[in-house]
Amino acid sequence: MSYLARSEDDSLAWRANFVQTFLERDIPQLGIQIPAPTLRRFWSMLAHYHGQTLNASEMGQSMGLTNKTIAHYLDILTGTFMVRQLQPWFENISKRQVKAPKVYFRDSGLLHVLLGIPDLNSLQGHPKLGASWEGFMLEQTLRALHPMDAYFWATHSGAALDLMMTLRGKRYGVEFKYADAPRLTKSMTTALHDLGLERLWVVYPGQHTYRIHERATVIPASELGIMGGE
Repeated sequence: MSYLARSEDDSLAWRANFVQTFLERDIPQLGIQIPAPTLRRFWSMLAHYHGQTLNASEMGQSMGLTNKTIAHYLDILTGTFMVRQLQPWFENISKRQVKAPKVYFRDSGLLHVLLGIPDLNSLQGHPKLGASWEGFMLEQTLRALHPMDAYFWATHSGAALDLMMTLRGKRYGVEFKYADAPRLTKSMTTALHDLGLERLWVVYPGQHTYRIHERATVIPASELGIMGGE
């Protein structure tokens, strides 16, 4: 197992072998007839969209594939639990809202392999650091809380919320910030107001819990259980 490997090199090798085995053995065993190099290239390119909405036309032009084929490949990786497509939430407001799903790798270790990130030191200097944190904490949050539903929300004017979920019949929001001391932003205030959130949590890699608004609290990643108790 990658997590139990004796060294970072061993962990990287295990994950690289997993990717190869998945493409060359597991996918064909499912009856899916796509050449392994083609799906590997698609998977690697998709890594650069982690935490973003997918531009299928852009990917299609790069790979010489139609939008329909790109969608088919994405559905394969989604159906095999390699990728999560987080659907957008639409609110009855005057703002124009994003309608395409966001794409997340469900395993951050595989994301790092396909982005060519060998270790923590390299990750710390990589432009996908924040997106990697967001995807990792998204998965941990969903596994910890098992919400009735989960969406992201974004408007074309820039307001956004990483995760909106329903718990005990009420709406809650979560932002994932890889920062030392996150503060209240205009986007958070807009989400609180426009979505009618009961509470907003901001999850960060620090150690202290503190309020930034009467309905918004910054919490350490280790305290995800706080959400389920409120």
